[in-house]
Amino acid sequence: MVINFMNNIPELLSPAGNFEKLRAALLYGADAVYLAGNMFGMRAAAANFTDEELYEAVAYTHARHKKLYLTLNTMPHEYEYDALKAYLGRIAGAGIDAFIVADIGVLATVKELLPDMEIHISTQTSCVSSAAARAWHTLGAKRVVLARELTLEEILRIRDQIPDTLELEAFIHGSMCISFSGRCLLSNHFTGRDGNRGMCAQPCRWNYTISEEKRPEMPLPIEETEHGTFIMSSKDMCMIEHIPELMQSGINSFKIEGRMKSAYYTAVVTNAYRMAMDRYAAAPASYEYDPLWLRELESVSHREYATGYYFDRPMENAQTVTQMGYLREKAYLAVVDDYDPVTGIAQFIQRNKVVTNTYAELISPGHTGRALPIHDMKNEVGESIETAPHPFMRFSMPTPFPVSKGDILRA
Repeated sequence: MVINFMNNIPELLSPAGNFEKLRAALLYGADAVYLAGNMFGMRAAAANFTDEELYEAVAYTHARHKKLYLTLNTMPHEYEYDALKAYLGRIAGAGIDAFIVADIGVLATVKELLPDMEIHISTQTSCVSSAAARAWHTLGAKRVVLARELTLEEILRIRDQIPDTLELEAFIHGSMCISFSGRCLLSNHFTGRDGNRGMCAQPCRWNYTISEEKRPEMPLPIEETEHGTFIMSSKDMCMIEHIPELMQSGINSFKIEGRMKSAYYTAVVTNAYRMAMDRYAAAPASYEYDPLWLRELESVSHREYATGYYFDRPMENAQTVTQMGYLREKAYLAVVDDYDPVTGIAQFIQRNKVVTNTYAELISPGHTGRALPIHDMKNEVGESIETAPHPFMRFSMPTPFPVSKGDILRA
């Protein structure tokens, strides 16, 4: 089954854990961003947005003709509903484009207090069928975020069995949870931090041992390789090599995971998928995959990549990692703050130590990394310097091609 949705190119939806990440997402090609306020979001450890910042974020996003979705995807307990109602009252006038909810009580409360608010159903609801999707639609949902455990074939079938008025959203890149659609009790059990209330300690990434009843002093690692155990640590999803299949799937919104990741991550990942999607939309019949897009995605902090469960069922391939920790190829050095086209001098704000007479790369919206030699560095008062060692230090240097505010310098 192939569905032609090319008259309605899917939305590219990027994470915005704070204002810096929001700006990066929008600059590098996101059609919409999703974020949390300081209450009822599933990423409590992210910086998130105060009520005032939320109003500012919506205004900033709408000024660029993009959309902003607010996550209200925790499962509030009985005693929290008064706070939820008060919170909804405070943000009612912000102009948020949609709420992402996971709890039917939250949905009902939003519908009662903000009847015109667009509702998206979170992946936390584990929607895996057209019957469930239609049920949510009946309750007032405009969009359903599908469970990450679905294959592409299952998504096609769901799309075929639901009305055109119901949108589908699916993750295409980022971290995956070892528990079904992110529902997990491990963090709450070990640390008292409830993963279903935005405070996950990620115990699935920890190392574990077993002990024999009569020899507790002799713990044994649960080993899969000589490096340890990875039975609960998932690979990261990466679908950059399968843009044609995604674009033909009937998915309305392609979602990137990563509100806890850096602004560099947000910019690079958004940029790679924007380039791939735009190339396919411009000429589907002659579309060619560019290996440089994957190189870009490998430049950010990530675990081993896989295609999630789009082509493999969890029982057949659990997609657990084979090596410890995160992989990282590139370092985020600085961001362009200004550029003078007459002199060819760019002003930078430092993020990591920059050293003269070395080579770096510059990434810009719509471009993969371009080689850029670092030389003739000067500080804010025009003095020559060998390094820019201080966080957020401003410095300038010539560039061999025009650059723009927001372009990123990386090692």
